[in-house]
Amino acid sequence: MDKLKDRVAIVTGAGMGIGRGIAGALAREGARVLVAEIDAQAGEETAAWLRETWGVDAAFQRVDVTDKAQVQAMVGVAVERFGRLDILVNNAWRGSGFARLESLGDERLRGAFDMAVMAAFWAMQAALPEFRKRGGGRIINLCSLNGVNAHLYTADYNAAKEALRTLTRSAAREWAAEQVCCNVICPGAVSEAYRKFASANPGNAAAIAAANPMGRVGDPLDDIGPVAAFLASDDARYLTGNTLFVDGGAHINGVAWAPQLKD
Repeated sequence: MDKLKDRVAIVTGAGMGIGRGIAGALAREGARVLVAEIDAQAGEETAAWLRETWGVDAAFQRVDVTDKAQVQAMVGVAVERFGRLDILVNNAWRGSGFARLESLGDERLRGAFDMAVMAAFWAMQAALPEFRKRGGGRIINLCSLNGVNAHLYTADYNAAKEALRTLTRSAAREWAAEQVCCNVICPGAVSEAYRKFASANPGNAAAIAAANPMGRVGDPLDDIGPVAAFLASDDARYLTGNTLFVDGGAHINGVAWAPQLKD
């Protein structure tokens, strides 16, 4: 399993959940990984897990992706440590809970765009010169069915993730001639955010899992990660500007998303 041997990846928010699963799947295919994570303990643990489990070179870098200077420095750290950069996965999200649209404040909406859109925008711009040196690269941005389906009470998240999808498609068009493939994954998996949702809304979470055509919510490492590894590999060198719904078919008929809010 060496489709990504000698390649170097940055995965933001790789300390837990879907980011950790993707980092693991890339390492399993031989990639060296910079774990970009704001939680130092989680980041160090993930980097150690990658090294010990798959024998790849992996390092942790503490990064607040809402800080432009830190995002730009992140790319420099990866190149300095590993000598190159081939794959950028923009996954980081800190969560914001549920709220009705009319109660959203400006700060919360701007914060969502900083986290999902600006963070990826800065990372993509910083990575492009390194991709050009190698004659191509891979950008994988994590978006969400919440945005595609306009789920209840997550308007800030929905809007930011849909803006990120548009940004990804725009980059795919502009950078295609330079062999930089830019794609989106909309995952359905047991992430940290999903666990919080399920804890607060166990009935709704059970209904969502039961309604999934495959009857379950996905695993970050073994269901979502391999798709990211595919997009990062030469097998996907002619695939760009696409959104892959890696959700067991949940997008086909929609998701029974109806969290309970206290008035």
